[in-house]
Amino acid sequence: MKITTVSIFTGIFLSFLLPLSSCSDSKEIMNDPVDLEDEQPTDTMEIDTTAISYLALGDSYTIGQAVDQNMRWPIQLAKKLKENNIIIEPVNIIAQTGWTTSNLIQSIYDMEPDQHDLVSLLIGVNNQYQGQPFDVFQTEFDSLLNISIQLAGNIKRVFVVSIPDYGVTPFGANNAEQIAQELDMYNEYMQQACIALEIPFVNITNLSRQLGDSPGALAVDNLHPSGSQYTQWVNLILPVVIDML
Repeated sequence: MKITTVSIFTGIFLSFLLPLSSCSDSKEIMNDPVDLEDEQPTDTMEIDTTAISYLALGDSYTIGQAVDQNMRWPIQLAKKLKENNIIIEPVNIIAQTGWTTSNLIQSIYDMEPDQHDLVSLLIGVNNQYQGQPFDVFQTEFDSLLNISIQLAGNIKRVFVVSIPDYGVTPFGANNAEQIAQELDMYNEYMQQACIALEIPFVNITNLSRQLGDSPGALAVDNLHPSGSQYTQWVNLILPVVIDML
């Protein structure tokens, strides 16, 4: 698919990524068909078997750094939708640990993904972590919203997920207040952009703060969410997506 209406800021790339996330060095476009053939509906209602293709765009939070691939939130979301008689197949992911908005834009252009029926976007933490200019994030997030709409072919099939607060993790604890303030600024901008376009914005940031570094909330790297925390994300995302579909 060619995308012609968005410009790319090629000078944004920095030479470093989140240091404890650098173990992931390969960008991914994944085809993760959800294998739930053993899970049968319990009612007798007629089911629409038309499959919906789903593309998740993002960074380490979307690729599920340090968790099993079946526990990534886009995969868990597809399974939950299946339980609600909505078939998501395939689930494709374009994401990599450490990606900024400009990294994601460039990779979408390089990969030229096909149009999908549903597109999600979660991006920005690495812009904040790397101390990039906020106005660059604003411009490139707007571009990514436009790209997401084009990839979905319908503005009503796009949703955005907020950035979780890594300041509540052991990695960010020494700078928790500044991280929280800056991420609030990022999330507020994204939310207002979504409101202007009537695109659903799912706030999981408060949940990430409530869970903090409590037992089971973080992956083995003590930075990224655990699979069980992603399950709680999906509990917030699921009703929004059901309404969309």
